[in-house]
Amino acid sequence: MEEKMRKSSKMICGILMALVLSVALPTTSYADTTEIEESIKQKQEAIAQAEADKKKLQSNLTDVKNIVKNLENEKSNLEAYVTKLDQNLTDVEEKIAELKKLISEKEEEIATTSEELQEAEEQEKEQYESMKKRIKFLYEKGDAFYLELLFKAQSFGEFINKADYIEKLSSYDNNLLEEYTKNKEFIAACKEELEAEQEVLNEAKAKVDEEQKNLETLISSKEQEIYKYAGDISEREKAIKEYENDIAVQNATIQALEKAVAEEKKKLAEENGTTSITYDGGMFKWPAPSYTRISDDYGTRIHPILNVEQFHNGIDMAAPGGSPILAAYDGEVVAASYNSSMGNYIMINHGDGLYTIYMHASALYVSQGATVARGDKIAAVGSTGRSTGNHLHFSVRLNGSYVSPWNYLSK
Repeated sequence: MEEKMRKSSKMICGILMALVLSVALPTTSYADTTEIEESIKQKQEAIAQAEADKKKLQSNLTDVKNIVKNLENEKSNLEAYVTKLDQNLTDVEEKIAELKKLISEKEEEIATTSEELQEAEEQEKEQYESMKKRIKFLYEKGDAFYLELLFKAQSFGEFINKADYIEKLSSYDNNLLEEYTKNKEFIAACKEELEAEQEVLNEAKAKVDEEQKNLETLISSKEQEIYKYAGDISEREKAIKEYENDIAVQNATIQALEKAVAEEKKKLAEENGTTSITYDGGMFKWPAPSYTRISDDYGTRIHPILNVEQFHNGIDMAAPGGSPILAAYDGEVVAASYNSSMGNYIMINHGDGLYTIYMHASALYVSQGATVARGDKIAAVGSTGRSTGNHLHFSVRLNGSYVSPWNYLSK
């Protein structure tokens, strides 16, 4: 009988030691860290993308010297020269717009990553404090804590339940450590991503400055060529004639557009007795909110280049390149196109024979047939066409003739 009891005691002790050893050994569980691992993977992909963006930025700068060299053959024909140079201006403007978009995206990504980093660091502190308490508890209690817990069992069923509890407690400790380790990896990835994104942001800002200088160089080249061409005494009469021809072409283009609108209006009236648009008499919105001065007013003046008396059919509003051009009033866009004299231009029908025209834009944001409201952004200030600097040439026509924009404008 005593022998049986000794064997039973040895068996129970063996079970106890096995349980103690099993809970002391680390058991890895990734069930609680899958989400963190996925986040780390996303950060690594973002870092790789940032590196690719940086390399692309470093090898995608406009070659101004090559552009100017290729334009040399076009200088004998000013119209062809201006048209070709404006195409390059448009390309540079598009690059600048893409860079500014990238800058905006990177700033948003940096803000998001900074928030993620802050949250992860706060979580790391909480995890660290929790683990300190657990370690302190285990150090103070030692292995005897587990044995004492088991020996206090009142029945074999309670013994099994407590053994299961100890196993879960150990698993919890291991999971907590694993999560803490992964969170540290995530923090490191966040910091690396922030650094990579900041490098791309800095590179993009530097490239915007460089491309802006390239843009100014091309505009300056065109300005010099226009002045040189018009200032040549032997070519002066030819230059004046060409200027007059340009104005005639402008007028013919605009008159053709007005005629097309009138025919459409007549057709609508015949079909259903309605007209398309009517002007309600309201004052216009100032179309260049970023303007710095009126560089040339409406009316008869001495042409600044040709030095002859000419009629100026609009107001020139000097404004920074790329700054907004707004629709002066509600209406329908009847033209959004390019002309070697007007450059990128927009013409809006406001009804009852009233039109506004916006010339020399660097970019157009609306197309023919679009309906616009007073104050809508329709284009960006530029220096395309026969222009010698960034400005908006703003004209108003009423019943087929140019009229003073000051009759309609309110600042």
